[in-house]
Amino acid sequence: MSQPTAQREKRTEPTETTAGPGPSRWAALPLPVRHLSAAALGLAVVTGLLFVTGDLTALRIAAIGYTMLAIAGLQLLVGGSGQVSLGHGAFMMIGAYAMALLVLHQPMLPISANLGVIVVVSIVAGVAVGAATARLHGPYLAGATLILAVGLPGLAHRFHDLLGGSNGLNIRTAGVPPLLQGVLSTSEWRALVVWTTVVIGLAVLATISAGRLGRRMRAIRDDETAAAMAGVPVGRTKVVAFVIASTAGGLAGGLQAYVLGTVTPSSFTLVLSLTLLAALVLGGIGSLWGALWASIAIVYLQIWATDLARAMDLSRDAENNLPIVFFGVVLILVLRFWPLGVHGALQSLRARLRARNS
Repeated sequence: MSQPTAQREKRTEPTETTAGPGPSRWAALPLPVRHLSAAALGLAVVTGLLFVTGDLTALRIAAIGYTMLAIAGLQLLVGGSGQVSLGHGAFMMIGAYAMALLVLHQPMLPISANLGVIVVVSIVAGVAVGAATARLHGPYLAGATLILAVGLPGLAHRFHDLLGGSNGLNIRTAGVPPLLQGVLSTSEWRALVVWTTVVIGLAVLATISAGRLGRRMRAIRDDETAAAMAGVPVGRTKVVAFVIASTAGGLAGGLQAYVLGTVTPSSFTLVLSLTLLAALVLGGIGSLWGALWASIAIVYLQIWATDLARAMDLSRDAENNLPIVFFGVVLILVLRFWPLGVHGALQSLRARLRARNS
């Protein structure tokens, strides 16, 4: 064999050995496109559910949606950057009252404009809180956010004329657009609005988590000193994490006010913030799927506990406290048998099934 022929064969060998199946078209798509496509698929599934269920189930589906968005924002803050916040319910309150005030004083604004204003208000609140707590760690950070959760509902009593005091504010939002009247009920339309906002928000959160900012957050979570030595702007990244979480929480609160048509300070007490944090652990920290399981648990455990209390003819106080007891028992059982939460248990089960089939 001549030398030029041998060189040509050597040049063609890598091409022949590496010419296997390339990356799939799905994996080749940009990350935001993949997440938005998955969001569109999820919205299609929810829309299908709304067409085969009634108004009551539509309201529950809407509740799962805005609860999931709130927990997903907390997921990025706690699971992503390692900042434990006990005041996430306060951001939901900011968004809820912003929605109520916009509907009362600017009734001609469309719901999309209201949500845009809520995003701006939530960003401002997140910057203020994040900048004030950026240098705090552990129990000091938890204590600072705890003050926010305890103190903010008192503003409704302080500014009674504007925020309605303990009675809160009642609003009436627009119903189904004329084009969809007869196709969707008001509850189904509101659930669709909620989930459209939720899937877009989840796509944004997933893109952030998988991108450069998400990697910086995880570096800070794992070792703040090492992250700073590697050139990660620790303070700025922690503030950005707070801003993202506050925006998700504010949107969730605004959507809750939109669906329920009422906003009261008693809906955003410390119990709500603690419930969201506990639900985060129950669903599984570190994955947006965990936020889905957690939101389903919050909504349906409360419904089942209330139905049980009424069936047993318990007092009003027992009826109000039984959902908390139910949730606590479920949380203890999940952490006892599935320390990584529901999503961690499902991942472990899937890995076992794959190992068995291989």
